Amino acid sequence: MRARALVAGGLAAVLLTGCAQSVDPIERLGKKAAQRVGSYAPAGADGRPYRHWGLAAPLPAPPRVPARAAAGPGRVPPVVKRVPTSDKVVFLTYDDGAEKDPRFVDLVRELRLPVSMFLTDSVVGPGYGHFARLQSVGASIQNHTLDHPALRGLPYPGQRAEICGQQEKVRSRFGIRPRLFRPPYGTYDRTTLRAAADCGLSAVVLWSVSAEGGAPRRPLRAGDIVSVASGEATGTTLTERTTRVLREIERRGLTVGRLEDYL
Repeated sequence: MRARALVAGGLAAVLLTGCAQSVDPIERLGKKAAQRVGSYAPAGADGRPYRHWGLAAPLPAPPRVPARAAAGPGRVPPVVKRVPTSDKVVFLTYDDGAEKDPRFVDLVRELRLPVSMFLTDSVVGPGYGHFARLQSVGASIQNHTLDHPALRGLPYPGQRAEICGQQEKVRSRFGIRPRLFRPPYGTYDRTTLRAAADCGLSAVVLWSVSAEGGAPRRPLRAGDIVSVASGEATGTTLTERTTRVLREIERRGLTVGRLEDYL
């Protein structure tokens, strides 16, 4: 009898040990940790990111656009100020790389915004890591010269060095070669187009609407290329200026398209 009691006691101990080992791992984190895990939700009180950024509804997905063949080497690239399309899309572009707002990365990721960043090496400085994060969440990286000079009137070797130099800088940093080029200040000449072609760029991109402080200068229309100012001393962040533009896009019944799909 005593032996049976010992065996029964041992089995009970084993069973109790097994029960202890089967405790939910969340419980082992402690009550506070469990509360943190259980209360996690995406941005927005109701888990809807678009509301977190001040939108009434998700922006519609842009239409699918057939892939375009790359321009042949040496072909003079077109100068594009506005995209001729009936699709209800506008395009968000940003210059230089002076403003490295970490919340802007969250905005692009959560709303899946296909923004285009035209970077200047001397302005970005040591901040390429920020733009690598933007690239990883869907932003495209494009060319805005090495040092941001006004190109019009400069000799060919100087213009080529500025444009091709930034092509190589972007290739070394991001593993890509940009297709689009925006000349600083929007100034260019035939030499600029020749240099851009020789550097392998397929389009020179200007803009049809500027948005300083987040307010477009005029009502947005389909096909507009919007230049959202960065590095402004207005007291608002790049994220705040962009969300203002997004609310205007929403009011107009438009959405954000990927510029590279149309050029």
